[in-house]
Amino acid sequence: MVEFALVAPLVLAVAVGVLQVVLALHVRSTLTAAAAEGARAGALAGSSTVVAERRTRDVLANVLGGGAAERVEAYRTRVDGVPVVRVSVTGRLPLIGLLGPASLTVDGHAMQEIP
Repeated sequence: MVEFALVAPLVLAVAVGVLQVVLALHVRSTLTAAAAEGARAGALAGSSTVVAERRTRDVLANVLGGGAAERVEAYRTRVDGVPVVRVSVTGRLPLIGLLGPASLTVDGHAMQEIP
């Protein structure tokens, strides 16, 4: 019984740590997928960065809920001379404990279609 009292807090701490890592990876993956989806929508011929931002916010609202994204920015840029739409998303990272960053920033990009 004494052994259980000594080992139980350690097992619980490891379990909470694993849960935190899994939750953080899920949020990161979802933010990245939403940013990429928004960039693809904004990269279509005749589309704009406003469409990219709106699509990113819609995907995040459907998957993580309305308040998942703190900031969504879309802009056009060039990578090695190729026109690209880049979407940057900053989202809240739900924390179980008091450790770790409170937010996470990810990028998604897509090559611009030329009509």
